[in-house]
Amino acid sequence: MKEKATTGEQISGSLAASEELLCRLRERIVGFAASRYSREAAEDLAQEVLMVLHDKYSHVTKVEELLPLSLQILRFKIVTLHRKAGVRREAADVPVDGLPLPSGDPDPERLFVRKEMLTRLHAAVARMGARCRQIFQMKLEGRTFEEIRVSMGVKAINTIYTWDFRCRKELLERMGGRWEK
Repeated sequence: MKEKATTGEQISGSLAASEELLCRLRERIVGFAASRYSREAAEDLAQEVLMVLHDKYSHVTKVEELLPLSLQILRFKIVTLHRKAGVRREAADVPVDGLPLPSGDPDPERLFVRKEMLTRLHAAVARMGARCRQIFQMKLEGRTFEEIRVSMGVKAINTIYTWDFRCRKELLERMGGRWEK
């Protein structure tokens, strides 16, 4: 009966030793992972590493072999986590709560710049000759160069192209050499 008690004591003693070994190993794994991630993520990674050790490396029992093996598995898990985060674009995600809501109204600065440019454009067109104003008006109505040619009674379409080029050049000069201030 004494032999059975000793065997039971040996088994319980070895279980206690392996539990202590796993606890120390887990602490090291969590510490290493926590230096790179939050404590919660480190706990999850440690749990995954311990599951891999249990499932695939149950034959490894020495501390000298378990610690480097567990840290290598942890490195692989971290690399996989980074890769998955990159694929899912989790690293670039911004919390929705911090973003301002877009307004349906146009930007006041753009409205002002556009209004100012239109005022300059109207003033420049008003100082141009009648032919240029007529060409611009027909172009704004959506007419093609051929329709403008027929409407103005010109024989060659190249004449309309030339007039259009000269009118646009004159308009640009009257606008100060560039469209925007």
